[in-house]
Amino acid sequence: MTGHAAPSILRPMDLTDIDHHGAARLPALLSPTQCAAIVALWDQPAAFRKEVVMARHGFGSGRYRYFAYPLPDAVATLRDRIYPALAEQANRWSALLGTGDIYPARHADFLARCALGGQDKPTPLLLRYEAGDWNALHQDIYGPHIFPLQAAILLSQPEQDFTGGAFVLTEQRPRMQSRAEVVPLAQGDAVIFPVRDRPVIGARGPYRVQMRHGVSRLLSGVRHMLGIIFHDAA
Repeated sequence: MTGHAAPSILRPMDLTDIDHHGAARLPALLSPTQCAAIVALWDQPAAFRKEVVMARHGFGSGRYRYFAYPLPDAVATLRDRIYPALAEQANRWSALLGTGDIYPARHADFLARCALGGQDKPTPLLLRYEAGDWNALHQDIYGPHIFPLQAAILLSQPEQDFTGGAFVLTEQRPRMQSRAEVVPLAQGDAVIFPVRDRPVIGARGPYRVQMRHGVSRLLSGVRHMLGIIFHDAA
């Protein structure tokens, strides 16, 4: 997995759209073979630390499983190699908003910061949706240490493995109605998006807008997605 994935992961990431529209698509990050290998992990219980049935918690309908440490090589490689470019983006946002937050260039150093704050449970997850399932709009916040960007990679093939099930973002600007953004994804595509908020440049300078993400109702088939969150959970 690592050898095949590295060229895609290491190529320059165009994150322009995340500033303009709240999300950036990274096309063909994984091959169909690599996607299938990650989907196959669903049937390996030892790879996971926890399963969540969304309907039990009012999160929607469907299931997801958090990976356990040590992460599978494929997931660990993606998490470590995507992070540096996102850290640069996160530091630009921090400077714009004047938060004083500084994100280290190496993911291991950021995880060490999380661990010192009591956040040491892995958060990458594998999601599975079947016909009728959906995911409510939400934010993936697991403690006070938050890395402001995350990634999701579609592992299934639209119109062949499933229909429906669109990835949806909403943006809430102050004193304005929410704006929705649907990000079209092919198998192996990743989407980079904010965990909680992002800066927008207004007439009086930068300000925060709140972001949430979810998945619309699956009409048929089975849809798998890999979620990569860069902060750990308490």
